[in-house]
Amino acid sequence: MCLKNLDSVKNFFVKYFDAAANSGYHNLKTDFRSYFLSFSDGSRLEIMNKPEMADLEKNAAHTGYIHIAFSVGSKEKVDQLTAELKKDGYEVISGPRTTGDGYYESCIIGIERV
Repeated sequence: MCLKNLDSVKNFFVKYFDAAANSGYHNLKTDFRSYFLSFSDGSRLEIMNKPEMADLEKNAAHTGYIHIAFSVGSKEKVDQLTAELKKDGYEVISGPRTTGDGYYESCIIGIERV
C-alpha cells in the first residue's frame, strides 16, 4: 500500500487494529520508506512511500487499489470500532450492516488523514 503520510497510517493500524509495527525501513539512496505491520492472526501488511510518487486526485469510483477489509471478531467489535472511528473524525459511509453476501461490516473513508 503506497501512501502519502506513512506514519499517520501506521498509527491508524496500531491504534484501531492492534497492529505491531517494525522500526521501519529507509533506503537512503532512493528515499523509499516502509513499515511492516503484523496482526495477531499472523497477517502482515506492508505500507510504503517514496517522495516522488504522484498524489493523484481520489474519488470513490476508480481503478486500482480501493478497498481493504479486516475481520475484528464480532458484530459488537464492528459496532464499537465504527463508533470510535466516527468519534475520532473518520467518515463512515455505510454500516454497520449485514451485506448481501452475509458479512457484517462498516465502510470507512480516509485512513490517510493528514
